[in-house]
Amino acid sequence: MDKDGIDLHRIPRESYTDGGFHGVEFLPEDFREAPNETTMRVNEKYSSLPAEEKGIHIINIRAIEDIGYVRTESTILNSFSQDPDANCKYGLYFRDGKRKVDYILVYHYKKSSFSRTLTRRIHFNDLGPRSVKHDQPLPGKGGEMNMDEKEPHMDYHEDDKRFRREEYESNLMQAGLELERDEDTKIHGLGFVKIHAPWSALCREAEFMKLKMPTKKVYQIHQPHGLLKKINSVIQKITEPIQPKVAEHKQQTVKRLSYPFSREKQHLFDLSDKESFFDSKTRSTIVYEILKRTTCTKAKYSMGKGEGRKKETTLLNKRRKCDKYGITSLLANGVYSAAYPLHDGDYEGERVEANDRKLLCEEWASYGVFYKYQPIDLVRKYFGEKIGLYFAWLGVYTQMLIPASIVGIIVFLYGCATVDENIPSMEMCDQRINITMCPLCDRTCSYWKMSSACATARASHLFDNPATVFFSVFMALWAATFMEHWKRKQMRLNYRWDLTGFEEEEDHPRAEYEAKVLEKSLRKEYRNKETEKEKLTWKDRFPAYFTNFVSIIFMIGLTFAIVFGVIIYRISTAAALAISSSPAGRSNIRVTVTATAVIINLVVIIILDEVYGCIARWLTQIEVPKTDKSFEERLIFKAFLLKFVNAYTPIFYVAFFKGRFVGRPGDYVYIFHSFRMEECAPGGCLMELCIQLSIIMLGKQLIQNNLFEIGIPKMKKLIRYLKLKQRRPVDHEEHLKKKQRYEVDYNLEPFAGLTPEYMEMIIQFGFVTLFVASFPLAPLFALLNNIIEIRLDAKKFVTELRRPVAVRAKDIGIWYNILRGVGKLAVIINAFVISFTSDFIPRLVYLYMYSENGTMHGFVNHTLSYFNVSDFQEGTAPNDNLELGYPVQICRYKDYREPPWSENKYEIAKDFWAVLAARLAFVIVFQNLVMFMSDFVDWIIPDIPKDISQQIHKEKVLMVEVFMKEEQGKLQLLETWRDKDKKKGENCNNHSPRPSMSHRGSVSSCHSCHVEV
Repeated sequence: MDKDGIDLHRIPRESYTDGGFHGVEFLPEDFREAPNETTMRVNEKYSSLPAEEKGIHIINIRAIEDIGYVRTESTILNSFSQDPDANCKYGLYFRDGKRKVDYILVYHYKKSSFSRTLTRRIHFNDLGPRSVKHDQPLPGKGGEMNMDEKEPHMDYHEDDKRFRREEYESNLMQAGLELERDEDTKIHGLGFVKIHAPWSALCREAEFMKLKMPTKKVYQIHQPHGLLKKINSVIQKITEPIQPKVAEHKQQTVKRLSYPFSREKQHLFDLSDKESFFDSKTRSTIVYEILKRTTCTKAKYSMGKGEGRKKETTLLNKRRKCDKYGITSLLANGVYSAAYPLHDGDYEGERVEANDRKLLCEEWASYGVFYKYQPIDLVRKYFGEKIGLYFAWLGVYTQMLIPASIVGIIVFLYGCATVDENIPSMEMCDQRINITMCPLCDRTCSYWKMSSACATARASHLFDNPATVFFSVFMALWAATFMEHWKRKQMRLNYRWDLTGFEEEEDHPRAEYEAKVLEKSLRKEYRNKETEKEKLTWKDRFPAYFTNFVSIIFMIGLTFAIVFGVIIYRISTAAALAISSSPAGRSNIRVTVTATAVIINLVVIIILDEVYGCIARWLTQIEVPKTDKSFEERLIFKAFLLKFVNAYTPIFYVAFFKGRFVGRPGDYVYIFHSFRMEECAPGGCLMELCIQLSIIMLGKQLIQNNLFEIGIPKMKKLIRYLKLKQRRPVDHEEHLKKKQRYEVDYNLEPFAGLTPEYMEMIIQFGFVTLFVASFPLAPLFALLNNIIEIRLDAKKFVTELRRPVAVRAKDIGIWYNILRGVGKLAVIINAFVISFTSDFIPRLVYLYMYSENGTMHGFVNHTLSYFNVSDFQEGTAPNDNLELGYPVQICRYKDYREPPWSENKYEIAKDFWAVLAARLAFVIVFQNLVMFMSDFVDWIIPDIPKDISQQIHKEKVLMVEVFMKEEQGKLQLLETWRDKDKKKGENCNNHSPRPSMSHRGSVSSCHSCHVEV
């Protein structure tokens, strides 16, 4: 120790004559207070090497800072190692280049403004825990400062976070993990803790988690024979160009028998290559399980001084005893800012090594391979079963849309081909049939000719024809077939991915739930009550439930209010355009009003979708569900309910309410005594429903699903780049350094779950099935969107997001039940659309009850009632009675009512009741028939394919055979040992009576026999 407080010790010449200290890392700043602690880690062994034994001592860096001699980080690091990042493959491995980084913890730290401390890389030994200090020194431990600089005020909140990190990382090491810290990064103020799981920890956790791993036993997969084999070979040759070029996608003829990993039965497994036995996805899953289970118990300011010590109350002392913080709590409290596994490497560049991420980017996350199948097995291998199941489901859904799209196009083309043969539309377009219609609004609107609605009538026939009924039945059966096909596909994936016997175990309680339980227990302790193991009851959650109920009712009411506002807009805009001086404006009133109203609805739907998503998450958070699975299911239910109402309310209005409560001329229904309810066009509301559905569906898919998914991540990335650019400039040498893998991944977007991805597809599934009778082209547009959506989501997962933690799952969870519910609801809604919205039933009634010659001639006239213009209420008649060029005495309107010359004028006619009875009868027959057919399809298609059930049974038999052979081998070995023991015992007995053999010799001889056995 010299006079300046610098601890200088002798370093032997052989320690540094090679040009640098390889593997040398600095220790914490409190080294002066513990001179006998480990000072170095050498030769990549990371074992404690006392300085007295090795003759190696380190200059006290803190003392150098105190006297003002501080070199830059890059200079000091370069003096010890020429290229320290090359061995670790730029962050994929520890500094020794051997141990792989399985997980990353990120935290924020603050440096003193008065001096620039040396950034260190600190290695944690797996032999035992040790305290690790950060750059920010504790009060009273620093030396005297130069230039009369004052010591900065200590941030006790940061202190608390640091103490929690120390304890948590120490507990992780006790759990068997190996850690390494890196604060020498290009991102200022961020520290990274690299985590490696050694073989012993992986084996232990794999046994706890009951992970199925492949054994040495290999068996043949059942292959089809005869005609089926030839058909399969032909299909494989045809589909070969659209198969991805990955090894995992090739058809396997053999499969390894899988069994839950056990340390006692390691001989069953192929452990020839221990490095690849547990792949990166499995390793990160195991580490995350340890991170969730490991806790720290330090309370706030538990080791503070001064002001922090005074803040420790009795409540905090109690909290210190029972409060626990896992990784979820530490992330929520800001102790760590992020936690994520690393991607396998870069996905683009000339010198990039081959890795699964690069392969996924080339064969999956590229728009150029949109026509190929997805490499689902590789997706599962890289991202885990849960994400793999999502993309598998999306692929099956997209494939099933192909036949639906073809049939929809055929139905649409049938409408186009028969439009000139449709008698009702021909009658409406006939100029010779002089039918004068009643005004569409009061005073400002005048009488109009029915032939002016010719274009609307012809367009309605494209979607309102007998083929749409067939298409509705087809789509109901299609939905049932799709669900059954997915269940069979799911079972095949479960078999391939060794999930057949997998059962989800109960998750760890969420951090928020544990905090709420803690608060409840502390409240009881404060009241001097005995506390058992507490849990949240319905009484504790009642305020949250009440808030949920009121909020959901309010938001549904808000949606209805917005739709009602759009209705007022339509009515007022139609009245304003009617008095327009422009002839073009007056002639296109209906098209203008409909188009602008639908665009307003679309904008409102997109905005409310984002708002409702945030509100649904907040409502779920205040409920404080116990587990992550419960939280996800409750969130999905609320978000789906709100978004379903938001997306479909305008469509439901047009389909079932518009034009139903209008009244009649002379007795119209008014809103606020001034706005008259709007009517359907002479051709019906189905065409307007088609316009509404198509614009909302296409707008949501184009804007919300595609532009938002592309634009928002790009904007966030730009914002992060600008923020980093505004920070203080770094050294030139540091700027030239290549970023570590964990630094690059930190700049990516965190994974937010699959709920948004599933939600947009479920809403689209509703558009495809619920109102398909009005828009047969919906499956085609959904197919085109999904072809882009698959590659867009793939690109986002591979290039834009941090690698998510792999989660095991054997199905898609609650989403399957939602799909089934939407499929059942679609049958009912399509029955009502065909019956009440379209003119299909009125045409059938007219054809078989009222037609004189068995044709549709006279149908339009039959559906129109008469009105005497002298019966208008005062102030509601048109201002210009001669706009058509002649005075109007009788006008027509669409309804089944008695004429003005009958005794019960303007009363509902018997034709109305006949049509209504036919409509209700059709709904009942259609609904029950289609439901029966759907259930029949569900029953006739088995959930588990026959070959898969045979393979699962074969696996069980083979596993029994393996264990029986093992038991037989053990018994044979025991018999062999017993025989040897018996023979050697007989030899000992035969030698004992010899006179030449002493007693001691015979005993030793027998003893030697037993030792050999």
